[in-house]
Parts: sequence; C-alpha cells; structure tokens
Amino acid sequence: MPTYVCTVREGQLSPDQKSRIAAEVTRIHSEVTGAPTFFAQVIFEEVKPGNHFMGGVPLVHDQLYDQIFVYGRVRAGRSIQEKLKMIKLMADAVGEAAGVRRTGVWVYIAELPPRQMIEYGYVLPEPGDEQVWTDALPQEDREFMQSVGR
Repeated sequence: MPTYVCTVREGQLSPDQKSRIAAEVTRIHSEVTGAPTFFAQVIFEEVKPGNHFMGGVPLVHDQLYDQIFVYGRVRAGRSIQEKLKMIKLMADAVGEAAGVRRTGVWVYIAELPPRQMIEYGYVLPEPGDEQVWTDALPQEDREFMQSVGR
C-alpha cells in the first residue's frame, strides 16, 4: 500500500543505514496508521553526481549538504494529524539513521484513492478496513502477503 522512495546521492548510504531507514519508515507508517507492516515498501534510488540540481545549479554533495528525499505514496483517507505526525517522525528517524542534518531530510506524502490501486492482486481497501479486507482474501494469498517482510 504505502510506497516510500528515498532518493540519495550515489554511495551516500551504507547497507546498514538503508536497512535502518526502511525499518523506521515502515514502523512509523504502521504505528501511525495502524496498517500492517507487510503493506509498506521502501525503495532507494541513488543519483549520480551531476544529475541533481537545486536552484538551477548542480548540488554540491558533501556531509554538510547531504540530502535525503523521502517521497511517500499512500492511500487517501488519513487525517491531516496522522500525515503530519508521520512526516515529522520520519524526518527525524531518517536523519538520525543516515547521519544527515535536519535541514537535509525532505519528506513528502502524496495520496492516491484506494479504489484506484491494486496490490497483491486485489483492489485496496479504505483506510481502517485492512483487517476485513485481509480476512476476505483466499487463504493462500493471505498467507503469502503476511509472510512478506518476515
């Protein structure tokens, strides 16, 4: 359901940092929304030097100016309070895991209507209806879905 894409400069993060960021983003999304962790996915995209511009000029990458952009696509229907809580907690957790200054972590949330999304082969439920939706799935599909991330 939620997909978070973390964009960083090439080589900026170690495998351990990526794992920590993915775990924190997943944990925060699940705790704030109540959605099961197996719905969340985190994808890292690395940008080669010279391919990132800010203000129309190439971004200079060093520890002082390292940036991490977290762009989340989530189902519409969450309250503004939930979304604000998520982005604030994620910004802090990602910055800590990556060793990046607070000013270097940018988090965005974009919403998509649930009935315009298919995951695990099924049209997604409205927020809050995850358990009913999951229980209605064929056992084999439900077990596969719940095994992801374990």
